[in-house]
Amino acid sequence: MVIARAQTDLGRTATTGPLRHSPKQTENWMTALTCFKAYDVRGRLWEELNEDIVRRIARAFAEVLGAGRVAVGYDCRASSFALFSAVKKGLLQAGVEVLDLGLCGTEEMYHATAYFETDGGIQVTASHNPIDYNGLKMVRAGAAPLSLENGLDSIRALAESQAFAPEKPGGEIRPARAARGAYVNAVLSQIKPKMMRPLKILVNAGNGTAGPTFDAIARGLAKRQVPLSFICLHHDPDGSFPNGVPNPILPENQTATSNAVVATGADFGVAWDGDFDRCFLFDHRGHFVPGEYLVGLLAAVYLEKNSRDRIVHDTRVIWNMQDIAAASGGLAVPARSGHSFMKQALRDSDAVYGGEISAHHYFRDFAYCDSGMIPWLLIAELMGRRGQSLADLVAGRITAFPSSGEINFRVADAQAAVSRVLAALEPEAKSRDNMDGVSLDMGTWRLNLRQSNTEPLLRLNVEARGDSALVVAGVARVRGLIEDRAAVDV
Repeated sequence: MVIARAQTDLGRTATTGPLRHSPKQTENWMTALTCFKAYDVRGRLWEELNEDIVRRIARAFAEVLGAGRVAVGYDCRASSFALFSAVKKGLLQAGVEVLDLGLCGTEEMYHATAYFETDGGIQVTASHNPIDYNGLKMVRAGAAPLSLENGLDSIRALAESQAFAPEKPGGEIRPARAARGAYVNAVLSQIKPKMMRPLKILVNAGNGTAGPTFDAIARGLAKRQVPLSFICLHHDPDGSFPNGVPNPILPENQTATSNAVVATGADFGVAWDGDFDRCFLFDHRGHFVPGEYLVGLLAAVYLEKNSRDRIVHDTRVIWNMQDIAAASGGLAVPARSGHSFMKQALRDSDAVYGGEISAHHYFRDFAYCDSGMIPWLLIAELMGRRGQSLADLVAGRITAFPSSGEINFRVADAQAAVSRVLAALEPEAKSRDNMDGVSLDMGTWRLNLRQSNTEPLLRLNVEARGDSALVVAGVARVRGLIEDRAAVDV
């Protein structure tokens, strides 16, 4: 195992002291908490989120779930340690035994919640959001998803009202010393080391939380004599994000990884977001691999092992995935995008794998949870088994099922924009599907249009069968219908 650093990082980690409060922090906080979203908590610091709010949410979490033991971790943002301390305080007030994971990725919290059989888990993270944001990702026992319908709204209501039960004695904090080792074993159990061939891989943590966890995985690979070598870029956690907030899905954030892959002669590259529950891949030419094709490749990994497996996929781009499943005899199961919906779909269908084009990948044998570490390992295994480069693995799929990539719009009235699209195109459509936003099958091309669950955006995806010109034409037609004087393409 060879690990090299592409550059020297300063290695600054999350602050360990209390947050420096804005004057807004200590006065006139609204009763209503605006930081609650469809399936997590996130908001702008001081305006929507502070230590007291986080403490209240954690205490409400324990009371609503009847939790006696909770796994808790935090990412490397400068504000995260203080919020992490507030989470522990709220849980202790509810008499909870806190399993302290320390600095870790969100998927490590998921794994610890299931592995140690706690009553729930909380991760302090804002993932890819701007530097002045933070939040909480929370799960139930078994790392089962928590949504507005099954507890999140009750947690919000109790945190707002502060009508808590009396404080309970007996709360304590226990360090989870065995957590990372158990997590590494779980991740590496997903691959077949004997199928690996020598590869040089460029990994870019973006100064997020991935670096230390990746190092533990690399040591595990070396012990198993897996012939992979690594070049590390922006590897050390640094909550000031000197190279920008790690969010590789944005084209402007892909250049550093792309250039480094080419400059180092790597076989492929991997970049993670801040809490590394998503990974993004680049082929040896530095070309970014769109999410819909990565979903297809990961589905193929499992379907080649068991052709009858079920695969869950989101409904934004589907034809490539459906074709891969049909060719093997597997079953493609559609689901709404968003981690709580995808995880529930995996559980309901007992699917082996589920993927979203936004780079969330879910695994049945990983507590039905998403991971940013398992996907690139499986791709390395697939490259070894087929003897092909990553570029070769996706080239034929891109030709057969070209797609637009996700195009985002800010519009004054999203519903009005959707209505204009439907009025013009639905009469020509072969079918319509409303599972997630609205999808229209136009025969030779297909579109999906949906409002974001987390941001004030209207999102468009267009795909076709074997004709990229149809994608271009479809995007142009829909764009013209979406845009009005108030619309801004972002």
